Amino acid sequence: MTKKILLLSGDPNSINSEIIYKSWKKLVPSLKKQLYLIGNFKLLKAQFKKLGYPLKMIKVNSIKEKTKTNHLKIINIDIEFNKPFDVPQKKRSKFILKSLNLAHRLAEKKLVLGIINCAIDKKLLGKKNSGVTEYLASKCKVKNHSEVMLIRNKNLSVIPVTTHIDIKQISRKISLTKIINKVKTADSWFKYHFNKKPKIGILGLNPHNAEFRTGSEENKIIIPAVKKLKILKIKVKGPLAADTLFINEYRNFDIIIGMFHDQILAPFKAIFKFNAINITLGLKYLRVSPDHGTANNLVGKKKAKAESLIECINFINKFGK
Repeated sequence: MTKKILLLSGDPNSINSEIIYKSWKKLVPSLKKQLYLIGNFKLLKAQFKKLGYPLKMIKVNSIKEKTKTNHLKIINIDIEFNKPFDVPQKKRSKFILKSLNLAHRLAEKKLVLGIINCAIDKKLLGKKNSGVTEYLASKCKVKNHSEVMLIRNKNLSVIPVTTHIDIKQISRKISLTKIINKVKTADSWFKYHFNKKPKIGILGLNPHNAEFRTGSEENKIIIPAVKKLKILKIKVKGPLAADTLFINEYRNFDIIIGMFHDQILAPFKAIFKFNAINITLGLKYLRVSPDHGTANNLVGKKKAKAESLIECINFINKFGK
C-alpha cells in the first residue's frame, strides 16, 4: 500500500496557501494522490478565492479514507476567522498546536511517510518551544539534545547547535554533550541515506575562535567535543573560523555545524538563497519544511516561490518510510 504524504497548512497569516496552490499545480498525479493536507477547509477556500486561485478540494475524515479523486484532500481542523489572512494570534496558536499534534500521532503510527509543515510563526508554539524542531522533539521524548535542525540542498547541509534563541543565551546553551550528540545524529543519518561518511566542519563561537585563549568556549567546549568525535571515527574538523569558511573552504565539507542560527544560516542563504529544505533529524519519523518563514509582507502579492515546498514533497516521497 502506498503511504501518504502529510502536509500541514501552517500559519494562516502567511504565504502558505499561495505556495500550496503553486506546488499542487506542479505535482505529478501520483504525488497528488498521496498528499493529504491538514488545514481548515473553509479558511483555505476563502484564501484561494481571495488570491484568485481555482483549486478543487475535498474534505476527508481521516488519513485512511479512500478517495479516487485527484482533488486536494483536506483533513479539517476547526478555526474561527473573519478575514482569511488576518486571524487573531490565540486562534492561530490553537489551530497550529492541534495540527501538529494530529500530524505527530499519524506519523508515530507509521500511517504517513513523514510530515511537511508550511511556515509557522514561532510564538504560536508557546514560550517553552523555540521552534517546530523542539516542539516535535518534546512530543517524541528525544533525550540529550540529539534532535537536529538540518538545512540541506544538493550542495551542502548546515546545522545550528542552538536554534531560535536570543544571542545573549547562546554561550550558556552550547555544551560538549549537545555538540557531540547532534553531530552523531547527523553523521548516522547521512550514512544511512547517502551511504557515505560525511565530512563535517565545526565552527567556533567567537571571532577568530577567540585565538584559543584559556577560558573561551572554543577551549572549554568545542575543541574537547571535536577530540571526542574523532575518537568515535567521525570525519570532523574544527573549530573553524566562521568569518572565512564560507568564502571557499565550505566546499570541502558535506555538513557544517554552527554554534547559533544566524552564524550558519546567514552565509548559507547568501550563497544558496532559498534553495534548501529544513529537515528535523532524531525524531521517530521524518519531518521537513520549506526553508523560509511566513513572509507576511508578501501575502496577497502572488510573488512567493514554491520550489522549496516542492522539494520537501519530493524528499519525503524519496526518503520517508
